[in-house]
Amino acid sequence: HFAAYGAPIAGRDYNSVDMSERYFREYYLPPYEAAIRAGAATVMTSFNDYDGVPATGNKYLLTDILRKEWGFKGFVVTDYTSINEMVNHGVVADEKAAGELAMNAGVDMDMQGAVYQRFMLQSYKDGKIAMPLINDAVRRVLRLKIELGLFEDPYKYCDETREKNSLLSAEHRAAARDVSRKSIVLLKNEGGILPLKKTQKIALIGPLADNKSELIGNWNGAGNANDCVSVLEGLRAKAPAEITTEAGSDFMAEKSDGLANALALAEKADVVVAVVGETAMMSGEACARGEIGLPAAQEALVMALIKTGKPVVVVLMNGRPLAFPAIAESAGAIVESWWLGTEAGNAIADVLFGDYNPSGKLPMSFPRSVGQVPVFYNEKSTGRPFDPNSKWTSKYIDMPNSPQWPFGFGLSYTTFSISEPKPEKTTFKKGEPLKVSVTVSNTGARDGEEVVQLYVHDLVGSVTRPVKELKGFQKVMLKAGESRTLQFTLTEKDLSFYRRDMSFGTEPGDFEIMAGGNSADLKKVRVTMTE
Repeated sequence: HFAAYGAPIAGRDYNSVDMSERYFREYYLPPYEAAIRAGAATVMTSFNDYDGVPATGNKYLLTDILRKEWGFKGFVVTDYTSINEMVNHGVVADEKAAGELAMNAGVDMDMQGAVYQRFMLQSYKDGKIAMPLINDAVRRVLRLKIELGLFEDPYKYCDETREKNSLLSAEHRAAARDVSRKSIVLLKNEGGILPLKKTQKIALIGPLADNKSELIGNWNGAGNANDCVSVLEGLRAKAPAEITTEAGSDFMAEKSDGLANALALAEKADVVVAVVGETAMMSGEACARGEIGLPAAQEALVMALIKTGKPVVVVLMNGRPLAFPAIAESAGAIVESWWLGTEAGNAIADVLFGDYNPSGKLPMSFPRSVGQVPVFYNEKSTGRPFDPNSKWTSKYIDMPNSPQWPFGFGLSYTTFSISEPKPEKTTFKKGEPLKVSVTVSNTGARDGEEVVQLYVHDLVGSVTRPVKELKGFQKVMLKAGESRTLQFTLTEKDLSFYRRDMSFGTEPGDFEIMAGGNSADLKKVRVTMTE
C-alpha cells in the first residue's frame, strides 16, 4: 500500500495518517524506493490519506515522488474500490470526480470499483481527463502484459500439473520448515527449562496446541489447513515421551471443564507447554485491537498453569506484538513462534527439543502495556531524557520506559560475546566510507547462530536525531568456543538524513557507533566526520 498505510491514527485500519514530511521520507518511503529501484513492476495505492489527500488521488505521491523522483515506469493500480472511497473521504462530491482525481494523480488501473469503466469516457468528453493521460495508462498496462507473455498465452501461469508437482513437495516442505524454525524467537529461558528432554512427560495445553486452522495466518490465499502440522503432531513425531493434551479454554472464552482438565494434566507432567495467542482473524487487515494482551480466558489459563509450580513453557502464535506483563514475569520460558504455516508443528518441535538452536530476533519491540504504543528503539533525543533521580524527565510513573523486549532481541541455547566496534579510523572525511570490525564469540557449550547488529547515533544535527539507528547486521554460525571478526562498511548514505532545509545529506561532527546482539545491549565507540 503506497504509502504510510501502517501509520493510521489510533492504529485503526483505513484511518487517516498525519505525519511530517521529514518523518515520512526518513522512515516510510525508503522501503518503497528500494523496491522500485530493485525493479518492482506495479504499485498499489493505499486507502489512507497523506497530508489531507487520499493516496489514490495524491499526485504528489503517485507522480512527483514515484515517477519523477524515482523514475518508476510500471503501472499503478488502486486498492479495492479506493477510487470510490474518495467520496467518503470528502475530497470529491461523486464517483465521476473521484475517477478524474485518480487519473490525473497517476492511477492507471481501477481495482474493482468500475469508476473508470462507468465514467472515464464522459470525463474525457468534459475535458476533465486528457487523452495523453489515458494513452499513457493503457500503454503501461499493456506493456506489462506483453512482457509477461499473456497475449501469446493468457493461461501461461495457470499450469495445474506444475502446481501439483511443486506445491507441498518434499523439497518445499523442508524449506518451509527451515524458514519457520529460523523465524522463531526465544524470549525467555529461565533456569534452562529449554530445550526439553525427549523423555519428559509433557502436558501440551492451550487452544492452539492441536490446532491447524490458525497456523497459516490471515490472508493465506490458497493455503489449506489440512496440510499443516499441528504442534501436537510435531512433538509426537519427534519425542517418544508421554504427551497429553487439553485445550484448557477456547480462544476468547472459558471452556466447560477445560481449566480443571488442563490443571489435572499439568499436575501429572514434568513440564507444561502452553500454546496460546491470537486466531488468524485477530490480526491483519480490518482486525485492529484496542487491547493487545492475550485474550482474558487464555491469560487466566496460563496463569493457573504457572501457579501449579510446574515448569511452564509458553509458545505464542500471533501477528502483532502482544503485551502480557504478568506472564512475561512468571513463565519459565517464552517462545515467540508467530504463524509459521504448514510446517509450524515440526519447526516448533525442532526448537523446543533443541534439534535446532533458536536464532530469531524481534523485528519490533514488544510493549509492557498498550499505553506504551508506539514503542520503538530509534526514538528521538528529548530535552529531558529519562533520569531516575529526577521527577521532571520523560518517563512513566507506573512502569519503565523500556519495552518488555526490545527490537532485535532473541535468546539462544548458547551464549555469545560481542566486542566493542573497531572503526578503521576514528576521524574520517565527509563522503568517505568507514569500515568497522566487530568480533563475536560463542562462549557457550552449543553451536549456534548470532545476529550481530550495528547501530549509529548522530550526536549533533541541525534537527533532532534518533538515539540509535540500525545500519547493518550479519547472521553468523559459530561452533562452541569459536570466534569470528565481521566487517561492516558505513557509507555516506548510512550517515545521511533530511536536514533542516529538507535536503538529504550528512553533517560533519561526532557519531557513536554501537554493536551488540539487540538494540538495548550495545557497546559503543565515538568517531568524528570532518569536512
